[in-house]
Amino acid sequence: MSSDAMAWHTLTRRDVKSLVAKLLAHTRPAAHREALATLVTECLDGDTTSQAAIAVDAAIPPLVRLIVPGSTQEIQFNALFCLIWLGNVPENAATIAAAGPIPRLVQMLGPGSPAGVQENAAFVLGYLAKNADTAVTIAAAGAIPLLVPMLGPGSRSHKAATTALSRLAVNPWNAVAISFAGAIPPLVQLLGHGDDDVQFHAANTLSHLAWITNNKASIAAAGAIPLLVQLLGPGSAADVKERAAAVLLPLAIHAENQISIAGAGAVPPLMQLLGPSSLSALQGNAAGALGNLALYADNQITIAAAGATPSLVQLLGPGSSSVVKQYAATHSATLL
Repeated sequence: MSSDAMAWHTLTRRDVKSLVAKLLAHTRPAAHREALATLVTECLDGDTTSQAAIAVDAAIPPLVRLIVPGSTQEIQFNALFCLIWLGNVPENAATIAAAGPIPRLVQMLGPGSPAGVQENAAFVLGYLAKNADTAVTIAAAGAIPLLVPMLGPGSRSHKAATTALSRLAVNPWNAVAISFAGAIPPLVQLLGHGDDDVQFHAANTLSHLAWITNNKASIAAAGAIPLLVQLLGPGSAADVKERAAAVLLPLAIHAENQISIAGAGAVPPLMQLLGPSSLSALQGNAAGALGNLALYADNQITIAAAGATPSLVQLLGPGSSSVVKQYAATHSATLL
């Protein structure tokens, strides 16, 4: 281990400044590797205090410089890894974005980059896209058409790509662009992925795309409905269930989907999600989905027979949030 590759708790502010100086030494690739080795070690073992210390001591701009063309694959990969870790702090993400890496990060998503570099670049963009203005900039730089192929079955970057797309999709114009880029079929397939994070971000992206009128039929045609209903079940994490219900809510506005969703067995699990043990957002999305399903007359009978009326009345009580009450009152008026 080099003298720089020491545990963070032994590093002083002077040590950090020394690391930054080595990152700035453009003519010494060996110094870059040594300094990055220390920072990567800290990324794996550190905490928010060390994140702040690295940022305060101006490590971010030199890290951004190391991802330029001409750096070795190892240096690019490790510099991106450090930027991922630092970007988890909103203040750091703003500093990273201000350093101007977005065009280069988007370029690194392309097929000419090694898979690990592509993946890390997508993760960095995902953190930066939490900021609404930066999400617009990322999309304008051409990220979306490069992220969508990373959703495919041969990709190792499903988590990175779905994370970035789910944050970009919050912007309605980005949601349209993601749809036109052909993201719906692979996103639907990833609803069946074995990783909870991939399922969450795939469903989250679809929850934004599903509000676009033409996408309601397209998402259903891609086979989403039975997968979403399955995600409502006991085998899924609570946040995945909430996002699955968030997709079904707008899908159920579409007349044909109202029949298909009920036919796929969605009513019983949606009913269970109205219970007091569910998160407020989950209750609200489940009530909204049931309310939209009830716009189809035959579904009203099915929902009422499942005992929806007492559950919805309970949601109107003092223990529910204002959002849940609004969904229960507005979307379920046909049942009460």
